Amino acid sequence: MKENVLDVLMYLFENYFYDEPEETPDRASMAGTLEEAGFTSNEINKAFNWLDDLAEQRHAPQISASQEKPVRVYAPEETDRLDPDSLGFLMYLENVGILDAACRELVLDRLLALDNDEVSLEDLKWVVLMVLFNQPGQEANYAWMEDMLFDSGIEHRH
Repeated sequence: MKENVLDVLMYLFENYFYDEPEETPDRASMAGTLEEAGFTSNEINKAFNWLDDLAEQRHAPQISASQEKPVRVYAPEETDRLDPDSLGFLMYLENVGILDAACRELVLDRLLALDNDEVSLEDLKWVVLMVLFNQPGQEANYAWMEDMLFDSGIEHRH
């Protein structure tokens, strides 16, 4: 049995959101499909709540951009759960313009909402992809991130 909220989110993303079907099924039918796939109702409910919270932040006020980029100091809760590779990759995404400060904060919020003890680099990439998919005006950044996630030939420096 699968027990991870991120696994549920990835399943939903790959099977329902990624191809943008003409008709989005209702939650009850998606929940039934998820249960058939081996996910528990507890994890399914957590995933739906995670998505609801992400959707609520879709039109959140943006952090104003300035010419000077301040340094982001991570809280102990963040550094305890994100390894140095993940933090470096997050900084890399911000430095190359894939994430702005508002999207970075949304990614961090959604990572912490997963309630995992540790977040891997692969988990981080999936959350970034889901956040960018949900944000208006981020189509190019989403496409870049999608290429990075699914094309292992792309290398990055951070």
